[in-house]
Amino acid sequence: MKSQEVYEEEIEKIVKSLPADRRHLILFLHQVQQKFGYIPEAAVLSASDYFSLTPAEVYGVVTFYSAFRQKAGCKHEVIICQGTACHVRGGEALKNEFWRLLKLGPGGEDPEKNVALRTVNCLGCCALAPVVVVDGQYQAKVNLNKVKMIVDQLEKN
Repeated sequence: MKSQEVYEEEIEKIVKSLPADRRHLILFLHQVQQKFGYIPEAAVLSASDYFSLTPAEVYGVVTFYSAFRQKAGCKHEVIICQGTACHVRGGEALKNEFWRLLKLGPGGEDPEKNVALRTVNCLGCCALAPVVVVDGQYQAKVNLNKVKMIVDQLEKN
């Protein structure tokens, strides 16, 4: 776990690399999450000051978008799209297969396996359906065989 000073120093570098215009808030949040794996409270407060927003406005953005996390997660994260296109093309079966193979339910985390499993309503890439995001990498046209390959790969790492 990083100390508060290290967080604040690294967050300061990120925020100062961007113009102090609120339209850069989401870019800032993505860069912070890429650096830390989640959005620490220090980043919310820094963004609030730098972009002239209230902390509530920054939290509103962080909580609105499913791409942002507010707490440190597992090393591996699997996100299964359940949007209309993904659902029609087998997203429900993929979700059930991940649950079965990982022995996790929706929103489940297994610190021993270091894997978290989430579902989202839409990832916005319907032409690639069904879509699964594994550790930030989008997997297109996923089928049950590919689910098995993904899980096997996660268990190796």
